[in-house]
Amino acid sequence: MTHGSNHGHAEQNDTGSGRRRRVPKRSAGFRRSDPARPVRLAPSDVLRLGLLGIRVRRTRAALSALGISIGILTLVLVTGIPASSGSALDQKLAALGTNLLRVQPQPNQKPPVLLPEEAARMAARIGPVSRTSAVANTHTIVRRSDRTDPNDGLGLTVLAGQDDLLPAVNGRVASGRFLDPSTDRLPTVVLGHQAAARLGIPRIVPDQEAPQVVIEQRWFTVIGILDPIPLAEDLDRSVLVGWQAAKQELAFDGHPTVVYVRADEDAMEAVADVLPATVHPELPGLVQVSRPSDALAAKRAANSTFSALFLGLSGVALLVGGIGVANTMYISVLERRSEIGLRRALGANRRQIRGQFMTESVVLSFLGGVAGTAIGALATVAYTSYQGWPPVIPLSAVVMGTGGATAIGALAGVYPCVRAARLSPTEALSSA
Repeated sequence: MTHGSNHGHAEQNDTGSGRRRRVPKRSAGFRRSDPARPVRLAPSDVLRLGLLGIRVRRTRAALSALGISIGILTLVLVTGIPASSGSALDQKLAALGTNLLRVQPQPNQKPPVLLPEEAARMAARIGPVSRTSAVANTHTIVRRSDRTDPNDGLGLTVLAGQDDLLPAVNGRVASGRFLDPSTDRLPTVVLGHQAAARLGIPRIVPDQEAPQVVIEQRWFTVIGILDPIPLAEDLDRSVLVGWQAAKQELAFDGHPTVVYVRADEDAMEAVADVLPATVHPELPGLVQVSRPSDALAAKRAANSTFSALFLGLSGVALLVGGIGVANTMYISVLERRSEIGLRRALGANRRQIRGQFMTESVVLSFLGGVAGTAIGALATVAYTSYQGWPPVIPLSAVVMGTGGATAIGALAGVYPCVRAARLSPTEALSSA
């Protein structure tokens, strides 16, 4: 017989001694656990359980993650090194003028075709065009001094050049300086590489009197000498005068003879199609536009080949990494049969066993993916720096290295997890 108590206890008869003993009183909401119903684990409990296997077996976990990281490292290397090599190849091909077009009037026309003075500015209005510049033949003769033959121009051409010419043709100054707004109206010239050699002016020496040349009986001061320009070899044999100075000193009419246009490589053909009507709306049929460089076709073919190569190598590396994860988790299940059997005997159900091994597989794959991506990136940077290539780590390699490894770890861990969950307690303990 049981009686209530003010202190939350109940009294029961002790059948052996006849005394009453105090037992704790159950609260109203307490329910007796059902031995047939398994204990439910929160996600945090499943995560701690999965991490437990990694913490207590650190050496095995480190070796497993190492195997995964080697696969991901291979993925980053086989994509990063070809990408860096491809970037170096792109730079070399771009130096050949893959995005440069040359616009000039049709030759041998009577009367000669004159491009509008604002032709370069009009070409710059085309959307994909990034830069324009122009030069114009002044039809004058340059001499080293006023004592040489006035009809011997040494095979050189005197051109009026705009201040922004060098970036448009990938030109560089060997010594001195190039034309700029401060010298555009002054009687100054810049010599091309061959022109400097023919005039006997090898370089501009600072703090010394600058050499001079004669153009149309006027003295012009040489302020700079250019390196060879592979994209515009005619400029190597030219003497460049400021645009406004040419108008003032050489009676230049202001009509450009060549317009250089740089545009987006993907739109080179479209830009070339609209350039004649843009720079000379009245006579588009008498405007000549160079066709896109053959190097552009080679660059596009190389990029297509590299893309296919990256895709194939990435797939192989991910397949190898996935097989490594699956093999690691399968061996883990075989080694831990006794643990599985003990947990099943203590009440763990199949879902909890699957959750434990799946969590461990995903965590190992994530850690291996992060480590492999970091090591692969460092190795790629080191190798490309040794080769002198620009280091390129494709974003796809980083994403596949970490996220892909985690996803593959989850997929590769499915079979080992299912196999572990199917083991009965007696089977697991007897085969351990």
